[in-house]
Amino acid sequence: MRKLASRAFPLALVSLLIMGLAATRSPAFAQGKKDYLSDNEADQIRDSETPNDRIKLFISFAADRIKKLQYEFAHPAELHRDDRINTLINAYAGCIDDASDSIQLGVEKQQDVRGAIKEMQSRAPEFLAYLKTLSAKGQAVQAYKDNLDDAIDATSEAINDADDAIKENAPPPVRRKPQ
Repeated sequence: MRKLASRAFPLALVSLLIMGLAATRSPAFAQGKKDYLSDNEADQIRDSETPNDRIKLFISFAADRIKKLQYEFAHPAELHRDDRINTLINAYAGCIDDASDSIQLGVEKQQDVRGAIKEMQSRAPEFLAYLKTLSAKGQAVQAYKDNLDDAIDATSEAINDADDAIKENAPPPVRRKPQ
């Protein structure tokens, strides 16, 4: 019996390695597509020309998730509601995190992301206020409380990161007219 178990372990390890390699060769992994973005959204991100445009897209996708959350709460349906809401909250947090990370990366690389930073500073407080009103509903949001708290934290961090980034982001060069 011991001999059989010792042979089963290497076989299980080999099969796990094969499954892992197969997963890394999937089209979604190869393209780097985020699981919370639709194919169209991923294409828009990939096709955007500047980091500023990418960040603004992430912020608009986050706003879209907020609108969908508002719809879900305004029109309660019972079938898989908790799953839909948890998925929307996670997708929102992913978009906000990616926007914030892209802002930080743009500042580090000294890219012009001032427009996106301003967009984050203007829209994220609205998102945060809405998420906090949801969180205040107590028992009504207990099924997604953890994800909601994570989204609130991600939004707060994104606001702080944007405030720090606006201070660090170098202004564009001043063009002087030839005399």
